[in-house]
Formats: sequence, C-alpha cells, structure tokens
Amino acid sequence: MVPYYVLRGERLHTLLTSMFLHANLWHLGSNMLFLYIFGDNVEDAFGHGRYLAFYFLSGIAASVAFVWAQLFSGDVWSGAVGASGAIAGVLGAYFILYPRARVLTLVLIPWIYIVPLPAVLFLGFWFVYQLLYGMLAFGVEAVTGIAYWAHIGGFVVGTFFGLVWRGRRRVRTL
Repeated sequence: MVPYYVLRGERLHTLLTSMFLHANLWHLGSNMLFLYIFGDNVEDAFGHGRYLAFYFLSGIAASVAFVWAQLFSGDVWSGAVGASGAIAGVLGAYFILYPRARVLTLVLIPWIYIVPLPAVLFLGFWFVYQLLYGMLAFGVEAVTGIAYWAHIGGFVVGTFFGLVWRGRRRVRTL
C-alpha cells in the first residue's frame, strides 16, 4: 500500500490487501507467533464472526494510521505491507480483556531467562516501544522497514474494541 495512491482515492483496496503480503519469512513468522499467542483468546471473547470483522477493521485502521503518518512526514511514496497492524489490534484487545494473564517472555540480559510477565506489563511496554520509535523515526519507516504508526493505530483501535466488548460480555481471566 503506497500512501500517494490512497490519498488520491486510487488503489483503496490496498488498505486491506496489504495485510496479506509480507516482506520476508521473518516478518511472516513473527506476525504468526504473536497471532498464535494472543489471537485465540481474543477470538474466544469476541466470537468467530465478530473477531474476523474486528481483525479487518484493526488492519484497515492501521493502514489509515500509516497513511496519516506518511502524509505528515512528507513521505507519501513509502509503502507498507504485512498484518502487523491488524495483529497490533489483537494485542490492544488482549491488553484490555486479559491484563493479568501471564506472558512467557524471553529476557536476554545478562543471561537467557524466561520470565512470566503480566500481559498489561508486556503489552504496555510493547506499545510504549512502538510509540517512542514511531516518534523518533517519524517519516523514516522506509529506512527502518517498520511501520510503527500502523502498529500504534491498530493497537489503539484494538484497545477501543476491547473496552467496548469488555462491557458487553464476561471474559474469563487466564
């Protein structure tokens, strides 16, 4: 998805179709790992149909956030691919629905540890990391290869849907 064409009202379908492309196997694998860890619980909470709609809405919102960031950075020719923004939406919903769930986290300082962290801490750190790097790398996603603002947009939308859904349905804690 290239913001230039989207801003001109052309190739709008790429807001959705770019979610099905990935830069390489590492990109695909890391997205699938996060989806595997967090996606099934959010799907259980939302139900299959709502989860599918939520996933696509998160991805489209992430694409719009990326276009917005590129517009304000002046770089409308750098494109984005991947499901990271939609998966960030899943992370946002998980952040709200399962804040006390334990996430096994690999820590590499100074040795290798596996530490169970509360989801609110793990995902909160992940979001702050995206936000800080998004501000530092504003408009240079083409250089870093990471669409931080797509992640931020997806997470924010996922958090919103998590808040809406939390009030409508009792979610079991993990």
